[in-house]
Amino acid sequence: MDTFANRLDGAWEWWSAAIEETQQGRWVRDDVERQVMQDIRAATNALHGGRTAPFTEDSWHVRVGRIANWAGVLRLAARAGGWELQPVAGRTPPDPAGIAELLSGIYAIGEQGEIWMRRLLRGTPPPEDEIAKAEAFLTGPGSIEDLELFFYD
Repeated sequence: MDTFANRLDGAWEWWSAAIEETQQGRWVRDDVERQVMQDIRAATNALHGGRTAPFTEDSWHVRVGRIANWAGVLRLAARAGGWELQPVAGRTPPDPAGIAELLSGIYAIGEQGEIWMRRLLRGTPPPEDEIAKAEAFLTGPGSIEDLELFFYD
């Protein structure tokens, strides 16, 4: 079953697999991968002003939109690099893991944001705790926002 909890668990697992590969020196990003990651960071600036997630003072539309924006950015990044995004919920990341697995893990959360946005536009807000977990995955200390700190190349 594809629930948010499964997506979040899968996202962390796929993200962790890729980070482990790079920290062990088995995956060294090439110039294209570095540039794509810089572009992702620029395009997904959370504009949180240094606030820590959850961003409860923002409207539902802003919060969900901030998460959903990641999906489109990651689809474009994957196309630009020729990588295929894969579903991560309930699946083990391939070994070795690299940029495609990293992007797939992050994409799972952005895609959830798109699902939430469609529901929100029909009048059904997502669960507050799930929004907070997605925000924490994407922004703040130890999150995707700090992704560059995990690479030694």
